[in-house]
Amino acid sequence: MRVRIEKDILGEKELPLDAYYGIYTLRGKENFGITKRGLNRQMIKGLTVVKKAAAKTNMDHGFLTPKQGKAIMLACDEILNGRLHGQFITDLIQGGGGIGMNMNANEIIANRANEMLGGTKGNYEYVHPLDHVNFGQSSNDDIQTAGKIAAIRMSKKLLVELKKLQNALNDKKEEYAEILRIGRTHLKPASPMTFYQAFEAYSFTIQKDIKRIESALNGMYDLNMGANLIGSGLKTDTKYAKKVVFYISKYTGEDFKLAKNLIDTTYNLDGFLALSGAIRGLAVNLSKIANDFRLLDMLGEISLPFIQITSTSDPQKNNPIIPEVVNQVSFFVYGSDATITHAVEASQLEYNPFQPVILYALFESLTLIRRCARTFRESCIEGLVVNKDVCLKNILESHSILADLLPLIGYENACKVVSLAATEDRGIPDVILDLNLLDKETLDAIIDKKIQMINSMK
Repeated sequence: MRVRIEKDILGEKELPLDAYYGIYTLRGKENFGITKRGLNRQMIKGLTVVKKAAAKTNMDHGFLTPKQGKAIMLACDEILNGRLHGQFITDLIQGGGGIGMNMNANEIIANRANEMLGGTKGNYEYVHPLDHVNFGQSSNDDIQTAGKIAAIRMSKKLLVELKKLQNALNDKKEEYAEILRIGRTHLKPASPMTFYQAFEAYSFTIQKDIKRIESALNGMYDLNMGANLIGSGLKTDTKYAKKVVFYISKYTGEDFKLAKNLIDTTYNLDGFLALSGAIRGLAVNLSKIANDFRLLDMLGEISLPFIQITSTSDPQKNNPIIPEVVNQVSFFVYGSDATITHAVEASQLEYNPFQPVILYALFESLTLIRRCARTFRESCIEGLVVNKDVCLKNILESHSILADLLPLIGYENACKVVSLAATEDRGIPDVILDLNLLDKETLDAIIDKKIQMINSMK
């Protein structure tokens, strides 16, 4: 492998000759091999947008020559179009609050800009990673801003999936609108309800989660660009901050704004915590729905799609594998939210050095819960079947119908019916008929009236 030598205050390092990253990036990769994965695509693009907006702002204000500014922006455009992503090699979890990934971007962009201007990688004769690409910035504002851009884009993809999930629940609501099942409290029969009501409730739950996530995203639009080291804006031109935010908005199509208090926004990462909390709430609700499906499937009132062999001992056994994976993703999200909670709380004076693990945990949650929602919809909900006969049988064998019969048969007889039904494992209507407490015509009329009343509640 052909190599080049680069130097810093710690000494020399060999780098691949064709590498666009530099010595700082290589040291960061060697020091922080935690996840063994580079930055995800949205974080790369978020960082690149920040660099492009900063270059345009600095060029407007005369801090970069047009030649330097345009070369940096062209290099950024290439990255935004998918080139050089493999050159982002630093781990997302790293010490220093993210300076390693910031320098990774600076070095790639500087080397590509130099190449465009006729220079060679590693020499920085025309464009320097710090003097030009990073001019007017700090890792403290760049990483947070890039993380917010990435979080917004990933959240919007999640919201698309959640709306599809909600539509699938609405479809089931209409498909099985007239079918009754027994509602349960304490896992015991309570009173009948329609599947229209059940699926409508699930759909409404997802709708609430969508609104919570949308609301939490509001905190992602306040940027601390120009805050520099501690939020005081030291060494940053006063015109720079507003203009760089303007260009970030322009290049992303999002309505970002400069935070009202840059010191607070620099050390206080509660915006990420709010979004994580909304994702955790979604995970809780998805897990609850999955649990319900597992129970209803066990009771035979619904049948989940048979999508693969789920038992090595019984090929016909259809275990609830999709609801189970929903549960597992939810458990992971709870843990990620706990990580983010502790990391946000651990902010120290004017800076929070734990941004990397916050972003890592949030990005993992957003990715997994989005894939989970899609899998839940495609492999479980869309193919779910309601078993009408089983549902009716369970209603008739429950005690819920007795409330309507009490005025006709009396309390003592009702107790006798319940006792015999439980002892002989029989349905309530059968016992009533055997005891001659009501004739079949009267009993059928009461049951039909009950069903009509429930259906009218939709």
